[in-house]
Amino acid sequence: MPSDPRRCILHLDLDAFFAAVEQRDKPSLRGRPVVVGGLGGRGVVSTASYEARVYGARSAMPMGEARRRCPAGTAFLSGRHEAYRTTSRVVMDILRSRSSLVEQVSVDEAYVDLSAAPDAPGWEEGRLEEWCAGVLARIVEETGGLTASVGVATSKMMAKLASEMDKPAGTTIIRPGREIEMLHPLPVRAVAGVGPATAARLRTFGVDTVGELSRVSESDLVAIFGTAHGTGLHRLAMAEDDRPVVAERGAKSISVEETFDTDLTDRAVLEVELTRMAGRLASRLAQSSLFARTVTVKARHHDFSTQTRSSSLPFATGDQAIVLREGRHLLASVDVSTGLRLLGLGVSGLTAHAQEELTLGTAYPQALVDVPDVGGGAALEGEGQAGEEDRGQDGELLGRRRHGWSTGQDVVHDELGAGWVWGSGLGRVTVRFEGPRTVPGRVRTFADDDPALGPAPPPDWREPAG
Repeated sequence: MPSDPRRCILHLDLDAFFAAVEQRDKPSLRGRPVVVGGLGGRGVVSTASYEARVYGARSAMPMGEARRRCPAGTAFLSGRHEAYRTTSRVVMDILRSRSSLVEQVSVDEAYVDLSAAPDAPGWEEGRLEEWCAGVLARIVEETGGLTASVGVATSKMMAKLASEMDKPAGTTIIRPGREIEMLHPLPVRAVAGVGPATAARLRTFGVDTVGELSRVSESDLVAIFGTAHGTGLHRLAMAEDDRPVVAERGAKSISVEETFDTDLTDRAVLEVELTRMAGRLASRLAQSSLFARTVTVKARHHDFSTQTRSSSLPFATGDQAIVLREGRHLLASVDVSTGLRLLGLGVSGLTAHAQEELTLGTAYPQALVDVPDVGGGAALEGEGQAGEEDRGQDGELLGRRRHGWSTGQDVVHDELGAGWVWGSGLGRVTVRFEGPRTVPGRVRTFADDDPALGPAPPPDWREPAG
């Protein structure tokens, strides 16, 4: 049977979020194709505006392919994560003002338990639509014009599917009793936990839709995928999802990754990069008042094969030197002779308490685990996901050519005021001077070391134009 009909869960997803923030803050880009992501030779698309999606650009696509698909005049920008986080906080605060049960699952999406809202609309015809419309209108007003799509259903899975059915700025409500009719015609990838590998395996058994999956017996699914995954697939194919909305989602891990433009084989260069990563991790642990027991190194080779090696400490630490020491030990066990295209360093086993290493002695056994990354289906929504992730878009990267200015970066000129980097190279940087509440601005070019030009924080869309 589908989920409890008394439950009323909303899933909100901000539309083309990164690109929408860029278009809000850069008026010359409004109505134009905008692609945000890594701009290096191996960069991937984080978000494409709806204007860019017309040409086939989409998330996770190699940036080179997006450039080939999109027309001249498309803006390709590096990410401004501080700007995205600031806007995200505004949206999440709006949701929390309407319900005490809000579960933020990423910077641009959240679940809301509407039964915890003071003015809970329930399933009443008209009133539920009005409640959703009020939230969406407030988001548009308080974020400077950004839109979101929402879905409402009796479970998290169905609410998330519903939020994808009428984008952008749409509202889809799947009322109790309609779950099966809405779910079963969908591709099997619609089920939470079915990734490319699981879908491909199911296809060999003639299963392409959720309806076809529902007709496979639970015992057969368990025999194919194991007890946990097989049982979960069977339940979700019948729209049985009783996962609650959890107000506080503690970070399970913190990680940093860097993708190099050229494969790196020099261990000295890799260790310098590892040092930078350890510093960033230690800083973020300190900011969150957290300590970690497990250190993990991720290494992706030239052929895209990936190794993940972990070492567990007998104590929790936030010390950069200890994290770096463990990272170096793990990296030493990885063969880099054919070149690494990506290196990552992460910590997990997070706790609010630390124990000094010296109280335990300096000699302790190393728990070294080599876990090949074989891909496959994703975990259920919200399970086993990193609480935070930083893919290094805002830092200098060894092995990657950088000119000091990133396209899309916020800057300020002593005389001309605030603007953003239009482009740079050959010792020059071109800046467009405009902001969220100005008209499209003029473009000026400077020497890239012009002392009058410097980096700036993101503009505040709530403030009048200067």
